[in-house]
Amino acid sequence: MSIPPPPGPHQPDPAQGPQGPSPAPDPYRPPPEGHQHQPYGQQPYGQPPYGPPPQPYQPYGPPPGTPAPYQTWGQGYSPYARPSPVNGLAIASLVLGVLCCVPAAGLVLGVIALVQIKKKGQSGKGMAIAGSILSGLGLALWVAALATGGLSGAWEGFKKGATEGAALSVVKGQCFDAPGESLDGLTYDVDEVPCAGEHDGEVFGEFEMSGSVFPGDAAVSDAADERCYPLQDAYVMDTWSLPDDVDVYYFGPTRQSWRLGDREVSCIFGNTDEKGTLTGSLRVDATTLDDDQLTFLMAANAVDKTFWEEPEEQPEDDLSGYRDWARDVHDTLDDEVRHLRAHTWTGAPAKPVEALIRDMEKSRGEWAKAAASDDVDTFYTHYDAGYAFVDGSTTVTARKALGLATDPPYDDDDSSGEGGDSGSSELNV
Repeated sequence: MSIPPPPGPHQPDPAQGPQGPSPAPDPYRPPPEGHQHQPYGQQPYGQPPYGPPPQPYQPYGPPPGTPAPYQTWGQGYSPYARPSPVNGLAIASLVLGVLCCVPAAGLVLGVIALVQIKKKGQSGKGMAIAGSILSGLGLALWVAALATGGLSGAWEGFKKGATEGAALSVVKGQCFDAPGESLDGLTYDVDEVPCAGEHDGEVFGEFEMSGSVFPGDAAVSDAADERCYPLQDAYVMDTWSLPDDVDVYYFGPTRQSWRLGDREVSCIFGNTDEKGTLTGSLRVDATTLDDDQLTFLMAANAVDKTFWEEPEEQPEDDLSGYRDWARDVHDTLDDEVRHLRAHTWTGAPAKPVEALIRDMEKSRGEWAKAAASDDVDTFYTHYDAGYAFVDGSTTVTARKALGLATDPPYDDDDSSGEGGDSGSSELNV
């Protein structure tokens, strides 16, 4: 038996049939089911392949028996689960609730956020609820502060802090010690102390300046001169009680503090001696006086104010001006006599005050004659007679009975008295 030779390059393989040679396998195309893949070409004819028979080709995964490198995700097409978005209004409500700056807005945003979360299936419900609760509490605190006035007090405190302490830290009626134990170079940072003991200064009044542009140090000083002295008269109604060694100072805004909104000028009592101090409060007003004292001092101060308006020229140079002023003195005395007689005086002050009123009536008559004088000599005659009743013994006696100061605030060379003595320029009744 002869063995047929292997097929040549152009001879058909009997196993292939009559159709001719099969096309070469496509490396990118899987072979038919059951076909054995031969990646390294055809084995030599008649020679068995080396090693175990090849396994069927599996292009979409590792060969059977090989463990997978990772676990596949079993939730559809997404490699992770998408969380629902957080509602933005819920975040805003929580922030406003924590800050408590606009509590009403935080409460409204929280309610709107809860409605949106329910409709859209969003998250953030806890934040919306927390923001609404915190905003509600903040709103309640604001309402309570407005009702009790606490908010205005807090706002004033905020303004004080915003001006970096530009204004004096003490107010009318308070006494203080200056850091340098002197009112020269006074700063806002002073220590409040009881007025009963020794102290450097006492605030007797305050007022506000106006304007957007700083007017200058001289303008602040002029404003203090103009407005502090009337405040002094209201704070110390008994001018006789003011010691000779007391002077008026002020503390006002600077160019720097003006830019911060400071407009306050504080009027201060201090000792004329730089190293001196004050002892006890100088306050003598409606808060410290009884009804009899207050009635008496109101009349006395009204008359004093008119006497202070005496013309600067001499009667020889301005007789007409002096006659007008004498008429004002007469009218003021007339008003104050009626004022004193309308008050019911009882006890110790009754008789001394009645004696003083009779002297005021005599003085009133002399000033009426001065106002009608045709020449300077006649004017001087009634001018001196009118002043004769100023601050005499009847005034001192009435003051003593009322418990007021009894030492007239005059210089040593001034004189006053009954019966023709002159030299005083004011009538301290």
